Amino acid sequence: MNAPPHSDGTVGKALEILDSVAAHGRPVRFTELLETSTYPKATLYRFLQILTNQNMLDHNPEDGSYSLGTRLIRLAHAAWKNASLAPIARPHVQALAKYAGETIHLAQLDNAQVIFVDKLKATNRFETLAQVGQVAPAYCTGVGKAMLAFLAPKRLQLTLRQQSYYRFTPTTLTDAESLIVQLEQIRREGVAYDRQEHELGIISIAAPVLSSNGRVLGAISIATSTTRHSLEGLEAYRAELLKTAETIGAEATNWQFPS
Repeated sequence: MNAPPHSDGTVGKALEILDSVAAHGRPVRFTELLETSTYPKATLYRFLQILTNQNMLDHNPEDGSYSLGTRLIRLAHAAWKNASLAPIARPHVQALAKYAGETIHLAQLDNAQVIFVDKLKATNRFETLAQVGQVAPAYCTGVGKAMLAFLAPKRLQLTLRQQSYYRFTPTTLTDAESLIVQLEQIRREGVAYDRQEHELGIISIAAPVLSSNGRVLGAISIATSTTRHSLEGLEAYRAELLKTAETIGAEATNWQFPS
């Protein structure tokens, strides 16, 4: 058995188990969790019982499976309302989707990853991997690079060290040096592009959402299919995208936004 990863005591262990259940994306049985768990059988079972008693997990006695509980749904909804850009940005996301006729992604940084906090599809002619609540790499997504480019130097260096640099497509950047060159260009131009770096056939133009003092709050992008637009064609949306990002940033600055 592998050595247990670092965790913050009991709470840390419980959160790791919740993450493990969530990662399966479906109801999961005890034996499946045990296969990948770093904890002994008795410890894992005890935590599953506690989480079930607290409604953080649901247990199906018929097949013995566990799934995320209703209490987590309530907490997730509260977090969406109180700790994300989504409620403030929603009307502007809607307006941008109507203007561009494409998919709009709104994201924030979650440690070194991107977490999508809102998504609005103006067309069903294509689909992207990004879904609300899901995470994605920062180094190969438009919203991720838009945020990385405007991080303070110390935080940027830490975040770059945490990237995986896995090659998803032939155009994925696979080292920090190449990414830094691109981030410098993004800072100069104010927008970032996803050049099919995370998904083949999907491109985007993205802009950072900044507070009045330049702190990164999130990023917003217009994503589309290469069958509908080229990267050059996305340039037509640059001005409206930047205007939308600036408006969201100004409104978020006047809100008590969490650090």
